[in-house]
Amino acid sequence: MEKFGILALLQAKPGKEATVEEFLKSAQPLAMQEEGTIRWYAFKTGPLTFGIFDTFADEKGRAAHLNGEIAKALMASAEELLATSPRIEMLEILASKPSKV
Repeated sequence: MEKFGILALLQAKPGKEATVEEFLKSAQPLAMQEEGTIRWYAFKTGPLTFGIFDTFADEKGRAAHLNGEIAKALMASAEELLATSPRIEMLEILASKPSKV
């Protein structure tokens, strides 16, 4: 059951939007390897605005993700790719719609 989440909002530097988009797409295999990550989404909301949303059953899974390879790679590239520091929000999931699959 998903109880916790992370919402990371990213603002790409002008001219770096394609690189940020490719970075996010390339992170999917890393997310697939994270045992504690239930769902992982990379998204785009505007020309320079991107984000990551992921969910976890417990704090242990969320902490593992925050200390994992995606976070390390993002922080290593942040100064080069992002106009501002990533905005990271810790979420508590109150309700969700179960998957029909």
